[in-house]
Amino acid sequence: MKTKTSLFFLAALFFANSLVAQQKKAASATDQKMNTFIDNLMSKMTVDEKIGQLNLPAVGFDVTGPILSQGVNEKIEKGLVGGVFNTFTPQAVLKLQKLAMTKSRLKIPLLFGYDVVHGHKTIFPIPLGLSASWDMDLIEKSARIAAREASADGLNWTFSPMVDIARDPRWGRISEGSGEDPYLGSLIGAAMVRGYQTNSLSNKDAIMACVKHFALYGAAEGGRDYNTTDMSLIRMYNEYLPPYKAAIDAGAETVMVSFNDINGTPATANKWLLTDLLRKDWGFKGFVVSDYTGVSELIAHGLGDLQTVSARSLEAGNDMDMVSEGFLTTLKQSLKEKKITEDVIDMACRRILESKYKLGLFENPYKYVNEELAKTEILSVQNRLDAKNIAAASMVLLKNNNQLLPLKKNAKIALIGPLADNKRDMVGNWSAAGDWKKAISVIEGLKNVAPDMEITYAKGANLVDNPAILKQINANGADITADAKSPKQLIEEAVNAAKKADIAVVVLGESAIMGGEATSRTNLDLLPNQKDLLKALSATGKPIVLVLMNSRPLTLEWEDANVPAILETWFSGTEAGNAIADVLVGNYNPSGKLTATFPRNVGQIPLYYNHKSTGRPYDGVSNEKFKSRYIDSSNDPLYPFGFGLSYTSFDFSPVKLDKSTIKSGQTIQATVTVKNNGKFDGHEVVQLYLQDIYGSVTRPVKELKGFQKIFLKKGESKKVTFTIDTEMLKFYNSDLKFAAESGDFNVFIGSNSRDVSTAKFGFTL
Repeated sequence: MKTKTSLFFLAALFFANSLVAQQKKAASATDQKMNTFIDNLMSKMTVDEKIGQLNLPAVGFDVTGPILSQGVNEKIEKGLVGGVFNTFTPQAVLKLQKLAMTKSRLKIPLLFGYDVVHGHKTIFPIPLGLSASWDMDLIEKSARIAAREASADGLNWTFSPMVDIARDPRWGRISEGSGEDPYLGSLIGAAMVRGYQTNSLSNKDAIMACVKHFALYGAAEGGRDYNTTDMSLIRMYNEYLPPYKAAIDAGAETVMVSFNDINGTPATANKWLLTDLLRKDWGFKGFVVSDYTGVSELIAHGLGDLQTVSARSLEAGNDMDMVSEGFLTTLKQSLKEKKITEDVIDMACRRILESKYKLGLFENPYKYVNEELAKTEILSVQNRLDAKNIAAASMVLLKNNNQLLPLKKNAKIALIGPLADNKRDMVGNWSAAGDWKKAISVIEGLKNVAPDMEITYAKGANLVDNPAILKQINANGADITADAKSPKQLIEEAVNAAKKADIAVVVLGESAIMGGEATSRTNLDLLPNQKDLLKALSATGKPIVLVLMNSRPLTLEWEDANVPAILETWFSGTEAGNAIADVLVGNYNPSGKLTATFPRNVGQIPLYYNHKSTGRPYDGVSNEKFKSRYIDSSNDPLYPFGFGLSYTSFDFSPVKLDKSTIKSGQTIQATVTVKNNGKFDGHEVVQLYLQDIYGSVTRPVKELKGFQKIFLKKGESKKVTFTIDTEMLKFYNSDLKFAAESGDFNVFIGSNSRDVSTAKFGFTL
């Protein structure tokens, strides 16, 4: 028997090795064919044409930066454009691609990029909301649908995923990422890349992913967009870099450089970042693109004039210049002055041509031009159904006293708030080509889902009354006009509606344009006029369900203390209203979990679960003075990372370990039993955290290392087991070596980062 088993094993091993060898041979043959093609093409290219491939102007429908490019058509005809962005639709793409293919000398096809961030025309929840689903399959599906729609609409490149770790909700772009945790952020970044690119860029509905913003953009000081960053290498490697690395390991073809500086050098000109780390250490083979005018902004950073900074950016490893046209207008002069070499230009040009080759554009420049496909693929019935289900999975129940939710489908409700009968804000700020007019409002959703519900609507307040905020966001497209009625009249109408109803459902939050790029805030409370409305409604004594729409964690101490039920819905996309209604009436039992900590007040920021201890840690109970604490506020968040309630209740048993010590290479099993003790079937996200109690450097108080999303029927129990291995114990030490250390470890398992049970094991090398 042993002989047969051994023979079988050897045969299987031989087959596996043969298969790997065949795959490597095929890959090698493909690369050789590509290299031969590009060698031949580049041998015909002038220096101007090579530099032209490095030029990415903006032309089309959207303004996503401070300036727009000029004379793009003429430059395309001269072969001085490698790609364009902000242009889509088969008709528009066909027009520009034809210019390149009929007018330029070498007929090199163009790339077409766009900010397809959380959907193209079928819009999904903002990325921070998507991450709250803790469901990699759903997140990948959202990217897959986005890629199918974008590719049908002429696009072959998206500036997504944004994988920046963000721990400061004052920063508006926290909405565009996956929150504060490197482990979860890594999984999501990889899932998004797979969804966009499929298993091969040659597929007809694959588009290139662009990992951004490399690197550390989410750590901007003061939560102020475009601001500087400063951090140690050990924090960088352990906490901020992993999601970029995971997305690149998943095959991302392109990387976008961040605006901030790193170790005193702006990322757009940082050779250590773009060459030593990204290419040499991580093995990245695709091309790097600057952010919007990132090259010319190096002047304001203080690195020199346009010629100087352009040469420095290219030399550092930035291959493509977005909008600045510093490469186009100065690199040839720098070449003449021997400030750069033609080899550097050639390498950048080659990388861009290779991506075009992988996409199949040389074989078929019009691969992404198909009007009939656009008609059937975009905003299809199935896409909208998937969008609704994904939106529902992203919603987080923050509070539900006395089981106020779900609502009865025949309830008499007062639906109140400036976001209750609103389509424009449902799709969020980075809604790409999405048409907000096709979005479903909350009032529409409730009427669709619960036609027997008696609904009285009252606006209650303007979305924004603050003149300074209103001026800023209206300039950016919010298009908010004040109601003809006074604030007092609006509140009186809402109060009267609430008094006649059984329950008030109040929909409040931000304008969509208050989140995303260039939307930093210093105050994260609900706007004063909205809070006045909520306080007036609370005074009626009627039960209130607060439905939140926002692009970042808010400070909700008063709301948590005074409102019995709170549902976080983010900006949940085209099907927002239907998804929110499904959750409110119990067609969908909420299962979302926060991926960014909700602080009590802005004075606590930055606040995140995986912080380090201090030499004087505060226990949260005693009144001892000389501890790391505030005298006017708790240290603790209002809602911790990983938090989210359900309409049912889940009980967790103590953690059981199958052994108390392990050696390097061995594993340990950590098990809990989870029971659904409530009255509803539901999902729970079982979360595993570890703590390295003593290390050669200080370590976080806990770190997410695994999770399982399980479904339990009411009354059902299930054992959930995590396998802990040596890799999960490793970290970057003071020598930046990724290694585990002997010592004791705490294991935490629970429903969020705060509410856990604990066990301990020992580890030896």
